[in-house]
Amino acid sequence: MVACMAVMAREAWTDERLDDLKENVNQRFDEVDKRFDLVDQRFDRVEADIRELRTDMKAGFERVDKKFEALTTRIDSMQQTMVIGFVTLFASIFASVIGGVIAALVLL
Repeated sequence: MVACMAVMAREAWTDERLDDLKENVNQRFDEVDKRFDLVDQRFDRVEADIRELRTDMKAGFERVDKKFEALTTRIDSMQQTMVIGFVTLFASIFASVIGGVIAALVLL
């Protein structure tokens, strides 16, 4: 019976107690709203930092791309020079062999 009395006492909500609870809940939600406002401000700063970082990274990658383009041009030029050199070398060797063969035939 005592247990029932204690439960009944807790269940007896008066208008005044409900108003106090409502005010307490509203106050706590106001505090939560303030905290979320602070979190929103922090996220705004983080987003701005990320945008700035993206801009810096984009500029850096553009510089690297330009350097790679210049390097590619240099490599292509070197390759062209090597091909010309090898063709010239092969032509010289071929001409020497042919000249030697012709000289040998003439001397015979």
